[in-house]
Amino acid sequence: MDRNGKTSPPIWLILITVLVSRYLCHGIALLLILPHEMQPGGPLPDLLLQHIPYVAWLARWNYALWVLCYIPPAAWICSKNPQLFIRLIITDAAMSLLRGLMIPLTGIGPVMGPDINALHPFALWPAQLALLNPFKALWGNAAGVFLTKDLFFSGHIATTFLLYLFARRFGRVSRVFLALNLFTLMVVFLAHLHYTIDVIAAYAITYTVYRVSERFPFSFAWYRNLAWVLTEEPELDCPRVSAEL
Repeated sequence: MDRNGKTSPPIWLILITVLVSRYLCHGIALLLILPHEMQPGGPLPDLLLQHIPYVAWLARWNYALWVLCYIPPAAWICSKNPQLFIRLIITDAAMSLLRGLMIPLTGIGPVMGPDINALHPFALWPAQLALLNPFKALWGNAAGVFLTKDLFFSGHIATTFLLYLFARRFGRVSRVFLALNLFTLMVVFLAHLHYTIDVIAAYAITYTVYRVSERFPFSFAWYRNLAWVLTEEPELDCPRVSAEL
C-alpha cells in the first residue's frame, strides 16, 4: 500500500511488465531494421578492423557469449536493487528503439562478404518470428542470417556498457561489469561484427542516453509507488520523543 492508501502492484508483476515491454521494443526495432536489410548498402573502409584477425568460432557464438555477459549481471542488479533494475530495463528499451531508428538511416553494408540480403530478399514475417524466438536467434543462427547490416550503433557494446554505468554505484563490483564489457568489445572486433565507428558511437550514445535517463522524471504511478515501497524503512516499535520544549 502506498502513501495515499492505495494498493501497489506486486513487485514480480511490475518486473514482468517491464521485461515484456522491453521485448516489445525489441520487436518494434526489428520491424524497422529488417526492411533495411533488403536494401543495398556499401562497405566502409576501416583502418583498424583490417589489421584484426577474424575468429570464426567467436562469430558463430557471439550472441550466446553476449547473453552470458548481459543476462546474469542484469539479474544480479535486479536482486540488489529492483528499482534500479527497472530503470535499467526502461533505458535499455529506449536504446533498442533508438537503434531501430538509426540503423535504417546509415545505409552501411555488411562488414564481411557480399550484401546477401539485398541480393536475395527474404520474407519479412518469418524472419521477424525467427528473430523473436530466442532459441532460433541464439542457437539457430537466425540473427546471423537476417541481421547482416544492424551495425550503427553496436548493440553488444551498448547493452554491456549500460550495465557497467548502472553498476558503478555498487563500488568495486562494477569492475566485473567493466571486464565483461571489454570482453564483449574483444568478441565484437575478433568476430568482425561491427565497424570501428559502430563501437565508438555505441559508447558515446549509450553514455548520453544514460545521463538523460538520470534526469528523466518517471511519471508512471506504479513507478512512484514502487520507489516508495522499496525505500520505505519500517517504523521502530518505540515511543516518539516529543519536540516540545
